Amino acid sequence: MADETTTTPEKQPDGPKADVPAAANDAGPATTAVDEPAQLRAEVADMKDKLLRTLAEMENLRKRTERELTDARQYAVASFARDMLTVGDNLRRAIEAVPKESRGSGDQALDALVDGVEMTERGLEQSLSKFGVRRVETKGLKFDPGFHQAMFEVDMPGAQPGTVAEEIQAGYAIGERVLRPALVSVVKKAKQPVAAAPEAEAKPQAAEATEAATEPAGEGGGE
Repeated sequence: MADETTTTPEKQPDGPKADVPAAANDAGPATTAVDEPAQLRAEVADMKDKLLRTLAEMENLRKRTERELTDARQYAVASFARDMLTVGDNLRRAIEAVPKESRGSGDQALDALVDGVEMTERGLEQSLSKFGVRRVETKGLKFDPGFHQAMFEVDMPGAQPGTVAEEIQAGYAIGERVLRPALVSVVKKAKQPVAAAPEAEAKPQAAEATEAATEPAGEGGGE
């Protein structure tokens, strides 16, 4: 018997079909190479924007922190200083309670006492000034509702209306904050002179009305 051999035909690759993936693979890297610079530029711009925003926020935070620390150091003694103002007021009242004629009259004990109280008052004011406490200026200045409190108005010829005429109680401030407003009197606005013309016109009219009312009575009496 003759040996029978079977041969399996080899499959030939399809030419056109094999070429399609190759073309696709060739186009892919080219497209990626074209899009990559634009994508990188967009990422760089985004990162730069985020960096600038972060730097701006950090700078604002630094300034706000410095301002808060400055305010904390400056106004930390505000409550204590406000209470010490009452002590200063009492020292001033004690000094003013001594009549002027009694000072220098030869009473050494009284003079020493008054001098001691005045030195204490000056020492207190110096201590307060070290912490930024200052006295509010008043007399002759324009009335400022932020630092002054008007108690009443006064007539003062020759003075500018709306200015402080007299200080009743001293006011104090620390920095830009008011510890206690100054109690003051304010110059009143001058009154405008009243026009006399209407009254002059009213008098002739009243005289005419009186004459008209009396004429019938006179005629009736003559008849």
